Amino acid sequence: MNQRPISAFATLGGLYFLPRTLDKIRKHARNELHAEHHEYLGQGFDGRLCHFLGVAYAALKARTLAGGTDEEILAWCRQRGRQLTDVDVLIWNGFAAKRGWRDEATPGLEKNKADSGLAHRTDLLTYFDYYEVDEGRAPR
Repeated sequence: MNQRPISAFATLGGLYFLPRTLDKIRKHARNELHAEHHEYLGQGFDGRLCHFLGVAYAALKARTLAGGTDEEILAWCRQRGRQLTDVDVLIWNGFAAKRGWRDEATPGLEKNKADSGLAHRTDLLTYFDYYEVDEGRAPR
């Protein structure tokens, strides 16, 4: 079964994208993750988030597949990685939610939109906006 991951806007510990990363890890392990997401496992947002948290993606994957709740995995990240302040969370969320909007990632976002038949959607300014539409959580 090919499933899309949960929304990039979902939060855990106040952080965007962390629940999505955990969801992708679990779905991939069960052979349920849509094939379009396979090449990006541990890359892109997943990789940047792990770097930001101070944990290796391989370690996060192993911990996630060992079981436990998202909150338990977040606690593990906090123990293994760096301590985040409220300002750190604000910085991550600002970066992640605006990725693709007037930055070096804009050409890639525009290509993805075109490849998905969404080039006409000038309202999709960020990767998060694009994911919501492309993955079926928002109207095309």
